Amino acid sequence: ATNKLQSRIFKEGLPYILRCRRSFATDVPKITTHYTIHPRDKDSRWKDVNMERFGDDVDVVIVGGGPSGLSAAIKLKQLANAQEKELRVCVLEKASELGGHTLSGACLEPRALNELFPNWKDMGAPVKQEVTSEQFYFLTKSLRIPVPLLPGMPIKNHGNYIIRTGNFVRWLGEQAESLGVELYPGYAASEVLYHKDGSVKGVATNDVGIAKDGSPKETFQRGMEFSAKVTMFAEGCHGHLSKTLFQKFDLRKNCQTQTYGIGLKELWEVDPALHVPGRVEHTVGWPLSKDVYGGSFIYHLAEDAPLVSVGFVVGLDYRNPYLNPFQELQVFKTHPAIVKLFKNGKRIAYGARALNEGGFQSIPKLTFPGGCLIGCSPGFLNVPKVKGIHNAMKSGMVAAEAVFETLTDEDKVSKSETAGLDPVSYEEKIRDSWVWSELKSVRNVRPSFHNPIGMYGGLAYTGVVYYLLRGREPITLSHGAPDYARLKPATECKPIKYPKPDGVVTFDLLSSVALTGTNHDHDEPPHLTLRDDSVPMARNFAVFDGPEQRFCPAGVYEYVETEDGRGHRFQINAQNCIHCKTCDIKDPSQNINWVCPQGGGGPAYNGM
Repeated sequence: ATNKLQSRIFKEGLPYILRCRRSFATDVPKITTHYTIHPRDKDSRWKDVNMERFGDDVDVVIVGGGPSGLSAAIKLKQLANAQEKELRVCVLEKASELGGHTLSGACLEPRALNELFPNWKDMGAPVKQEVTSEQFYFLTKSLRIPVPLLPGMPIKNHGNYIIRTGNFVRWLGEQAESLGVELYPGYAASEVLYHKDGSVKGVATNDVGIAKDGSPKETFQRGMEFSAKVTMFAEGCHGHLSKTLFQKFDLRKNCQTQTYGIGLKELWEVDPALHVPGRVEHTVGWPLSKDVYGGSFIYHLAEDAPLVSVGFVVGLDYRNPYLNPFQELQVFKTHPAIVKLFKNGKRIAYGARALNEGGFQSIPKLTFPGGCLIGCSPGFLNVPKVKGIHNAMKSGMVAAEAVFETLTDEDKVSKSETAGLDPVSYEEKIRDSWVWSELKSVRNVRPSFHNPIGMYGGLAYTGVVYYLLRGREPITLSHGAPDYARLKPATECKPIKYPKPDGVVTFDLLSSVALTGTNHDHDEPPHLTLRDDSVPMARNFAVFDGPEQRFCPAGVYEYVETEDGRGHRFQINAQNCIHCKTCDIKDPSQNINWVCPQGGGGPAYNGM
């Protein structure tokens, strides 16, 4: 009987659960208190609260102060200053300081940076260490087998630089500010505003002074409205406002579904004798099985201390609900050829972030009345190259050119059918740029791993078909079902037993989260909202054995034993959240909706 119920829940999902709710959800505790799920106009506690917002009118609002958003802002001001035009550009960033939520490998291809600032080497950019050597390995449990990097292969890093992306973002912010860009760190955009004609009007920042139970505190303050002629969304992978734009304007109508990965990273201070500044290593294979896409990176930085970035990426299209990406990183470090680098070292930082892996096939429509999507919001990561910063920057620069043309063309402004302007030329410009041709050439590498022999078939495709044709093959492979729909029921999978941490090379999750510096007000509504509080126990736990507690890299989700010892209940530790967005992507019921917490909350990465 249990198997039959699990099968029906698995096949029919949320609609079946809602139909049966009366029979199993009478005592479901209230978890979600956020106003996006429980509207305030239906809550008597908000009846007499003043909900008026103060506003500001600008020319361009950019949501997100990462490489793409800052590059767009810089380009806009460069164009305006060159033509002596007044242009007010504002960047809203949810982190308390620029770079505080930024996490990447990172090995920077300087192509876009060369275009944005041809003299960047003379400007004090924190881009110092050029790649001096690189290796690519296939791992088995005991062996590390070198794989030759042939000329023209996407992962070649000659001429690239190893950087700490958070430091690079801070530097970009300094350049933007010097050009006249208005920067607002700690301002989290929480809502898209619309004109009466349906075009985007701007954004509103989130309200503050709301208690955990959803009621207003005495300190309640309404957020601020930023109205703009054009709003550029540079939120990064799976942005919570971008998601709403995809739906409202049907931006994914003519593209494939996005597919994702999760990247986990640690920063280590290692034995100086083992430190080789400029060295780059990538691996595939162990500890992942052949049917799981992923791999590792190790980058030797050039700093005052002998620092090494180590990271592990797992494709979120994996099928076994017992897989734990955080544990895969820990296990990877124990490989006989890897562990010696860390044995006498000290781990000083940890973090994680979801990343787009859909590439060319998954690029949505980029513009809409009132705005556009740039950077990782639409998804310009080159997966086989393991790089996205250069494409994110370039997309922001190209979009800025289109936005500037739109704003300064009086004919376009006067003939606009909507109050919010549509920078339509961005679509054509990005197709004419090297971003488009680069992504098109590697479009089949990631989906080629969906074959009966998994990783081996993907490696064969890359090594033979891509190397010979360089993307000129007449077909475009499909990514298939979305990541959240790929998990198998737990009864069909073998649990994965991970070793206990040794506290030297491998670590537990909570001590890792402590290194992120993440912080949220304990007395605010959890920003990890549930569309239905009964679904985690009724479906995710019943069918998939609670995968949230494994795919989350920060210990946000737990299934804890009830006080009477007769079952389990679902618990959200929202204060642990490091804003990776993995839960919103991989939740098999699509019941979790990540929304923005109060501005300034979240991780406090230092040069990650």
